[in-house]
Amino acid sequence: MEPMAARVAPGEDDQLHHFVATSTWDTSPLEDVLLEKANTLVGGDDSHLIIDDTSFPKKGDHSVGVAPQYCGALGKRANCQSMVSVTLARGDVPVVVALRLYLPESWTSDRDRCAKAKVPEDIEFRTKIQIALAEIRRIREAGVRFGDVLADAGYGMSIDFRAALTDMGLLWAVGISPDQLVYPADVAIVPPARRKPGTRGPPLKWGTPNKPRQTVSALFERLGRKAFARVSWRQGTKGTLSMRMAAVRVRPADGTNVGDHHRLPTDEVWLVCEHRSSTERKYYFSNYPPDLSLKALAGVIKARWSCEQAHQQLKEELGLDHFEGRSWHGLHHHALMAQIAFAFLQHIRVTEKKA
Repeated sequence: MEPMAARVAPGEDDQLHHFVATSTWDTSPLEDVLLEKANTLVGGDDSHLIIDDTSFPKKGDHSVGVAPQYCGALGKRANCQSMVSVTLARGDVPVVVALRLYLPESWTSDRDRCAKAKVPEDIEFRTKIQIALAEIRRIREAGVRFGDVLADAGYGMSIDFRAALTDMGLLWAVGISPDQLVYPADVAIVPPARRKPGTRGPPLKWGTPNKPRQTVSALFERLGRKAFARVSWRQGTKGTLSMRMAAVRVRPADGTNVGDHHRLPTDEVWLVCEHRSSTERKYYFSNYPPDLSLKALAGVIKARWSCEQAHQQLKEELGLDHFEGRSWHGLHHHALMAQIAFAFLQHIRVTEKKA
């Protein structure tokens, strides 16, 4: 606060601190303006809406939402705050359009603790998946234009998340676990047989897949190295960007649970494996149509990383992780101010590039 006050309001440190950290003004009108400006700057059918987390390590237990949880900034479980972020990006220009605090159940179940941190009374526990889906719906209702939704495995592993995106009629590409189960694309469901005469029990309801399921890691192990090819997707500042990848059409085992955690196949999707090194592989699902080229598919998958660039710049250049208040409103005010500043800088960058 003090460096900002010295620059724009000398001697008004206390008022600036009150405006950001203590007052309870509504962020919604400014969030609407941010969406409008971001849509003008980077919205379009060739833009991506990227879902991710960003976290802030914290000591103590009084700052709103702080708890032992996975901290991406440290790469391990630690005491931190975690926010769900939504980034609108086109090309190499990302704009963060939403930052929402994830409030763990250890907080929402303790109303006295919430009251001390000025958490609004109507705030209840929501998973990160629920927060992300609510923000996607809000952004769509605001008229923001984007071509698809991208997310890492923290969101992509959720059957509910993928199903909700599909139900919204959205294209998506998400990271998944190596243990994700899939069926071959040409799997068929054999109708259930009738019970033998004289046996008891309700009629058999579900059919049986005529081909076995397997994990995505096992599938690519079976396909072997010959299935992988080097695919380039665009020119970067240091030359052509490329990746070793393999892609096949499959049907995820995401359908009806017919017992014993055995799920039926759902609609056909792309399954992609990115071979980063001799030991590291990353896996993705995408509901893009089967005629999409591998180059385009690689470009879609890799577009997600622009949000990490945005998070890094928000923290290093604009102090997103430097907030020292403890309240719900204060944290969201601070985050919104950082988002607006970042969007303005991106506007300057795009304008200068066009000049």
